Amino acid sequence: MGYLTLAGAITAEILATTSMKYSEGFSRLWPSLATVAGYLVAFALLAQTLKTMSVGTAYAIWSGAGTAVVAAIGMLFLGEAATAAKVLGVLLVIAGVVVLNLGGAH
Repeated sequence: MGYLTLAGAITAEILATTSMKYSEGFSRLWPSLATVAGYLVAFALLAQTLKTMSVGTAYAIWSGAGTAVVAAIGMLFLGEAATAAKVLGVLLVIAGVVVLNLGGAH
């Protein structure tokens, strides 16, 4: 169940961060409200996850997956440059999360 709530937290955080891009500095109402709601849901689900999962594991997965997916969204859908350095950075974030989990971050 911990991984399911963590997946929900990651999804909510990704939606909140993407909405923040469209809020134009919190000057647009609906994207701003979506940002706030998304982060509230993300943190509530992350808090629930921490009842059954170690903080190191949960936070590594939450932040790493969120970072990788938001970077990919930026490059694929928001017109951000997909440079070799960015792609390598995303791959290194993913590798770091995998290594933490394999190395006993539990």
